[in-house]
Amino acid sequence: MKLDKEEKEIVKSFENDEWIQEEDFEKEKAKYQQIARNTSLKNRRINIRLSEKDLSNLKAKSLEEGLPYQTLIASIIHKYVNGKFNEM
Repeated sequence: MKLDKEEKEIVKSFENDEWIQEEDFEKEKAKYQQIARNTSLKNRRINIRLSEKDLSNLKAKSLEEGLPYQTLIASIIHKYVNGKFNEM
């Protein structure tokens, strides 16, 4: 099986012990499972216009969070409309 450039970089970083073990893996796992459950019930589609900068920043943040950017956006909206969005 051939690996692409990104996959090779991931393997290399893992082999170089650059990965950090999550201290509370079960808590993080539960968090992302809840996000997936909250965003998997997609029965409506919307269109939204964003500035290029905002979209770029959202995509960068989604990479940090390990989520697709559309899932991150849906999660933010979900938290906001349910009063659970905490501004930092």
